[in-house]
Amino acid sequence: MRALRWLILVAVLGAAAGWWMTRARPLPGDALAALEGDAVRGEAVFLAGGCASCHAAPETTDKRRLSGGQRFASDFGTFVAPNISPDPVQGIGSWTGAQFASALRRGVSPEGRHYYPAFPYTAYARMRDQDVVDLWAFWQTLPASDAESQPHEVGFPFSVRRGVGLWKLLYLNDGWVMQGDLDPTLERGRYLVEALAHCGECHTPRGPLGGLDTARWLQGAPNPSGKGKIPALTPDRLTWDAGEIAYYLETGFTPDYDSAGGHMVAVVENFGQLTAQDRAAVAAYVKALP
Repeated sequence: MRALRWLILVAVLGAAAGWWMTRARPLPGDALAALEGDAVRGEAVFLAGGCASCHAAPETTDKRRLSGGQRFASDFGTFVAPNISPDPVQGIGSWTGAQFASALRRGVSPEGRHYYPAFPYTAYARMRDQDVVDLWAFWQTLPASDAESQPHEVGFPFSVRRGVGLWKLLYLNDGWVMQGDLDPTLERGRYLVEALAHCGECHTPRGPLGGLDTARWLQGAPNPSGKGKIPALTPDRLTWDAGEIAYYLETGFTPDYDSAGGHMVAVVENFGQLTAQDRAAVAAYVKALP
């Protein structure tokens, strides 16, 4: 009987510890309070982050009306992009800037729930404070949509959101993949590739739990749709020079007179509106990969 009591106590303590470890961890409410956002700078962050690429409605021509609805298949179920327009009821118009920052960098909703990592907050965790508040300032200029968000199609056990807290312990951090003393161009390229543009989300293989295998960073990955493969960006596989990479990001045209397809069409649409210096920085980063 004494041994049984000890086993029960250990089980209760273990469950309590697991519950505490997997809790949502939002940013402090005043974390970015001292910063003032700039909507003009925020537009560039919006473009580099590819927000409209996922959250604009399928087939829409109004890429700035983020009414959601796009579907993203995965091994864990199908995720449906929600309405994140400034609508106060169906969108995120009632959020505070601090809640927006917690969603971006911690994957935590205003209600304290974990977001699924189909939302690439593991990349956005590296965003600079100023870019977050600038993006939030730009968000206020976007048109609202009253379209209702659709639920994700995720079955048990992945439907248990608390499990995402355990996943975050393994995969959510703000460290850089490319290390070392980088010059300003490479540092900018790293920030764009690893943080804002979250290139690794498509171009890096994943482990059995869905986390990025950073030991094979940007070495190509299966297409989640089941059709073909996302190509590698490492210099042994992508032989374009830096100028050709930058030109592709601007126009969508390859050195072989082909053009971008699939989700890269949206990426090119976004990067074509950024500066030539930003495209050159991404090219420099890609050419510097091992």
